Amino acid sequence: MTDKPPADTTLTRPSHHPADFHVLQRLYDWTLSLAAHRHALWALAIVSFVESSFFPIPPDVLIIPMVLATREKAWRIAAVCTVASVAGGLAGYGIGHYAYEAVGRPLMEFYGYATKFESFQAQYNEWGAWIVAGAGLTPFPYKVITIASGVTGLDLTTFTVASGISRGIRFFIVAGLLWYFGAPIRAFIEQHLAKLVTLFFILLFGGFVLLKYIF
Repeated sequence: MTDKPPADTTLTRPSHHPADFHVLQRLYDWTLSLAAHRHALWALAIVSFVESSFFPIPPDVLIIPMVLATREKAWRIAAVCTVASVAGGLAGYGIGHYAYEAVGRPLMEFYGYATKFESFQAQYNEWGAWIVAGAGLTPFPYKVITIASGVTGLDLTTFTVASGISRGIRFFIVAGLLWYFGAPIRAFIEQHLAKLVTLFFILLFGGFVLLKYIF
């Protein structure tokens, strides 16, 4: 294991305050320690669930050491993570839909997206499926989008399908790479995978926009 958080911890709100970093580092270390627990799969499910609505540490922190420890369980680990994450996304949707002022807004403000979301809210549902898929696949804070989708009343089926596809792709790619290559691929996943996946999504989305508005 490593004491350095993987690149995907950019999901948390950027902060330069030493106290904030110390709290996040302790949260990261505690989350990482769950990978060695005898109920690690349940811990992964819980972390995946809460990360989709408020928790700052991504489940990748657990996926990596868990798959490396038991590579034959890679697909089960990815499946549990995907299902729990989508379920947590629905909880985030509920927060946005039913308790935005009391719970959702403070969370959006914590991650630094409240003002940006309010200025974009009117156009949100037009691109809702792509926004959800982008957040589910890339390092963008998925929790922000789950709450925002509830606020705008994005179609629940659209939200669930986009979440399931994007979260599944993300977690199964990580698990699959670790299953096939083992420990040597870990550094690549932690340092470069998020960037490559983000680039892929940008190109995919750009192609869709091109088809929609030019041809």
